[in-house]
Amino acid sequence: MKQTASQQTVVVGLGKTGLSCARFLHAKQEPFIVIDNRNDPPELDQFKQIFPNVPVYLGEFDSKVLQTAKQLIVSPGVSLKEKAIAQAITQGIPAIGDIELFARHVKSPVIAITGSNAKSTVTTLVGQLLQSIGLKVAVGGNLGIPALDLLLDHAPDYFVLELSSFQLEETFSLAPKVATILNVSPDHMDRYQTLDDYIAAKQRVYHQSGQQVINRQDHNTHPCQVTNLISFGLDAPCDNQFGLRDDHGETMLCLGKTPLLSSKELLIKGQHNWANALAALAICHATGVSVFELLPALKNFSGLSHRCEFVAEHQQVSWYNDSKGTNVGAAVAALLGLGSAISGKLIWIAGGVGKNADFSPLKMPAKKYVRTAVLIGQDAKLIEETLQTDVEIVHANSLKEAVEEAAKAAKPHDAVLLSPACASFDMFKNFEHRGEAFKNLVHCLKHE
Repeated sequence: MKQTASQQTVVVGLGKTGLSCARFLHAKQEPFIVIDNRNDPPELDQFKQIFPNVPVYLGEFDSKVLQTAKQLIVSPGVSLKEKAIAQAITQGIPAIGDIELFARHVKSPVIAITGSNAKSTVTTLVGQLLQSIGLKVAVGGNLGIPALDLLLDHAPDYFVLELSSFQLEETFSLAPKVATILNVSPDHMDRYQTLDDYIAAKQRVYHQSGQQVINRQDHNTHPCQVTNLISFGLDAPCDNQFGLRDDHGETMLCLGKTPLLSSKELLIKGQHNWANALAALAICHATGVSVFELLPALKNFSGLSHRCEFVAEHQQVSWYNDSKGTNVGAAVAALLGLGSAISGKLIWIAGGVGKNADFSPLKMPAKKYVRTAVLIGQDAKLIEETLQTDVEIVHANSLKEAVEEAAKAAKPHDAVLLSPACASFDMFKNFEHRGEAFKNLVHCLKHE
């Protein structure tokens, strides 16, 4: 007999997360159906191959299906304020996300990492550091492998999860051994009414956490209730905290007054990456491991693709791909970090979909480090209005044209930085697509 929606879980959204929810529910022999308000969701073909007999409802959400469900598992890209979802919740239908489902089944300790920027880099680095000392670590969440897919494998010593604010909105029972908010800057203001709403979503990561790792220099990363804190920052640290100290003109990463290594020994460059390294060390320290054992792996970490990634040098100009800089805070970090690390100036390629962001924080680093801003995409004019006369402005109709204009503007010892401060969806599939296109254009330029 065919089961009805009232006997089943409804998975809302058929992207990467929705497909992982389907796999997990199937493995647990939990009946489910899928609903998506898009007519051609990205994982539809794969879903039909794996689950040919599971109903999929596409197009405008069917309120009757939602309001007669056992529970909703809502993908992070779907807001709980979506009218049909909100109505179902009002009718008493539980709505959770994939991380809440994960939390209800996980047995191994969890390290939970969120923040406006650098969470993918720090999540990956923490995973590699712990693996380097022989621990079995499963890394994923908002990055790479969905959390529920990680549960289908053998239990590791640690789960290291990158979590977005969207995922945290729908999470209630996660009790991480270590939790951190790396930093907070305005993002997703097209989804949140105020910055405080966005911060409140991030703060949920600390609920029921054993140890909190905070950014000393960003008050918005501090938990409302202080319990068991370790901090990192770019200033001099107190005992059992992580930071920077000057040692005869050399910048040292330190634990309290104890030097760990020189910033020059890191492959990842710029102050923003020093902060990432300190955050990763603080998180690992919070688990109880000796940070001294982690230093060889830290020295060998070369960073992630599309995160201030070195692409090439051409005619004494270095080219960097920071396509993952999809919000203002990320672009500010890249401008400050790279700008302070080179002897020349930056030629900065920016623009795209601004997500109702306030671009004003870009003014100071642009004025200090940027020679020319090459602007592209939907919100180029808004960025220009913010920068005004602080830097030279050039507009380009495509990324190819932007690369050509950047090459014209650059002088020896300058660096060209793609750090858009915007999402990519007006011109590309995603930030990876944008970054790969940029790298290909740079390599073509080099071989002309």
